[in-house]
Amino acid sequence: MQRVSGGARLTVRHDAGRSRLSELYQEGAAKIRMPRSGGDALEAILINTAGGMTGGDRISWEISAAEGASVTATTQACEKVYRALSGRAETSVKLSAGAGGRIAWLPQETIMFDRAAFSRTLDVDLAEDAEALIVEATIFGRSAMGETVKDGLFRDRWRVRCGRRLIHAEDFSIGPRIDATLGRSAVTGGDAAIATVLLISPNCEYLLDEARAILGEQGAASFWRLGQTGKLLARLHAKDGYTLRKPLTSLIALLNGQAGLPKVWSL
Repeated sequence: MQRVSGGARLTVRHDAGRSRLSELYQEGAAKIRMPRSGGDALEAILINTAGGMTGGDRISWEISAAEGASVTATTQACEKVYRALSGRAETSVKLSAGAGGRIAWLPQETIMFDRAAFSRTLDVDLAEDAEALIVEATIFGRSAMGETVKDGLFRDRWRVRCGRRLIHAEDFSIGPRIDATLGRSAVTGGDAAIATVLLISPNCEYLLDEARAILGEQGAASFWRLGQTGKLLARLHAKDGYTLRKPLTSLIALLNGQAGLPKVWSL
């Protein structure tokens, strides 16, 4: 069976007082479009022209902000991972930011269908004074469409380094009985939508109280000081994607500075 394959690479530089495109490469089903933006940060829209993924599909993204540059990467729509007849779908993401640079990884939600198999890796390399905002949200079946996810497999691996030092690592794994695991009170108590938000910045400590106010009973946030920088980590969960979006979009708007919420999130 024909499988989807694609990869794209984007580099942004700081020149003449603003962030500008330096390099753009794309192949296969992976495309990048860059709408005009009025601020300093460039906005990149990532597109999987295949319209979704299933077992055996491979997509890779590589986004870099050079010294002093700023870029926000998001997706045109939610990524859908369909039932896998064999193998698993895989997405690889590599992010980097040079000295004084800032990168925001803000894809819209990933929607898992019943019996889907999906593996994602996220590697981030930051200069000591660089900043990064990383968001990943996953919905296990759309309740408005009458969908439920009973069986499947989802693996999510994050590694974040700052000044070549590992400052954040996590490995999330769920399956094969996804509904049974989510139903546990120590997991989500049956909620089908989850999200992780990570901000690496020297100033993120001052955003903690406001972030907690946004989350309320739908999540929690914590802060750690890591040498010259800091880490704010938030986890959210909700009964469905619609309910999750309200606090998630408010949190992104708060943590993404002047760049705010990408326009495609509000469409």
